[in-house]
Amino acid sequence: MTIRRMDNVLIVVDDLEAATAFFAELGMELEGEATVEGDWAGRVVGLDGVRADIVMLRTPDGHGRVELSKFHTPAAIRSEPHEAPANTLGIRRIMFAVDGLDDVLARLRAHGAELVGEVAQYGDSYRLCFVRGPEGIILGLAEQLG
Repeated sequence: MTIRRMDNVLIVVDDLEAATAFFAELGMELEGEATVEGDWAGRVVGLDGVRADIVMLRTPDGHGRVELSKFHTPAAIRSEPHEAPANTLGIRRIMFAVDGLDDVLARLRAHGAELVGEVAQYGDSYRLCFVRGPEGIILGLAEQLG
């Protein structure tokens, strides 16, 4: 076996506080906060002079993590439009299994989230939707039916 598990997904953000609040509202739990800098950090990410604040959040089941990172040096750059469509190359979304999809949507909307399309039902199995949150982050939300 090569892979043991997926440990975390990194999202580079400009407004670390807003992004943290958004994921906390989703139900993720703060695992830790730190500033990373120095030669070792630069060697890992392939940049010189790295200084970044990071926040690590975990899913309630403890199996998944989202790492939010705000780069102070070098400054982060935008590689695509802020409101990039679903067919833009690269990682487009993170999918979460949720309970009470309508309630989750209402709570995330209070943090500026907007539906990308609409809530749709996949057969008798799931209700699904994509929402765009702070920094243009797209989340997939799936509520299992029955």
